[in-house]
Amino acid sequence: MLRALRRHGPATRAELAKHTGLAKATVGVIVADLEAKGAVAEEDARSGARGRPGRPVGLRGDRFVALGLELNVDYVSAVVVDLAGDVLHSEVRPAPTGAALLDLARDVVRRHTGLERPTVGATLAVPALVRGDDRTVAWAPNLAVEGAGLADALGRLLPGLRVQVSNDANCAAYAESHHGAARGAAHALYLTGTVGIGAGIVQDGEVMRGGAGFAGEVGHMPVGDSTAPCGCGRRGCWEASIGLHAMLAAVGMPELDTPLRTAESVAARARTDAGVRAVLERVGRDVGLGIAMLSSVLDPEVVVMGGYFAPLGDLVLEPARRTLDERLASEVQVRPDLRPSTLGIRAAALGAAEQSFDAVFAGDAELPG
Repeated sequence: MLRALRRHGPATRAELAKHTGLAKATVGVIVADLEAKGAVAEEDARSGARGRPGRPVGLRGDRFVALGLELNVDYVSAVVVDLAGDVLHSEVRPAPTGAALLDLARDVVRRHTGLERPTVGATLAVPALVRGDDRTVAWAPNLAVEGAGLADALGRLLPGLRVQVSNDANCAAYAESHHGAARGAAHALYLTGTVGIGAGIVQDGEVMRGGAGFAGEVGHMPVGDSTAPCGCGRRGCWEASIGLHAMLAAVGMPELDTPLRTAESVAARARTDAGVRAVLERVGRDVGLGIAMLSSVLDPEVVVMGGYFAPLGDLVLEPARRTLDERLASEVQVRPDLRPSTLGIRAAALGAAEQSFDAVFAGDAELPG
């Protein structure tokens, strides 16, 4: 019922019966229970309807919330989302440590949750392979993180809550599919644009994780400069050519406190510096090479470019599009629409917060209270 209301918006009991396949009497019982919990509320009757007008039921956004967190190489972030999908709070701090993450989580929980606004769950996004238990970091080449330590620490900070850990690209892809540049696309691919390069794959609004949950580890495909050293210890990985640090080394510019601010400064320099534009042209070609490979395998409708790619826009996307046209083998292959992220640096934390509601929307967990 909650999932139907989130997907379709306010609906009468008769409409909810059609959306859910439940009997209208059953819908009435469930709605009454959800009203008692403070999760839904009746709205004004619709005008212009024949016969007795039904009173729509809508989600209440002032009652239940979920917490999304991100720990990345350059920053930590937090987003609080309510049951209706509205963002109540978003915050980024340039301090990439577990201690900074816990401090941020503690502050956000104190300020934005409580007895009147209980938290349903919390999800942490990390640039790492995360095992199927949704708690254990299996491999994080750009972070000194391993095992279930982060999940355990958050669990102690948030006792009684369901705490999960998820891949950052998967979280960001989910957010872009439901809130951002990929909204309305049946099949979308999201590319992170930070120090590492990862991908999130979304089909019909759901993240595709693969057999072991590790799908999307595209940053270590052998694309680009075959001699470039990568953080994983090998050479020639895609992120060693198009990752944030690789791009900055090539343009000779310093890193600022977040990937977006860094990219904004590079874009400003590119307006007057032909050398910087040439580097971004090369980065764009390497981006296009990788997307061509992924498009041949996954056939995405939309590719959303996140992280530092978004502020650079067409400085990178135009050469990527040209390379994509050159490298796809057949004219019948659909060229995916390359779009910059609209959610910016909060994408992964927003998607993490939304995924904290998944168990409730799936009927696997009860609303608290």
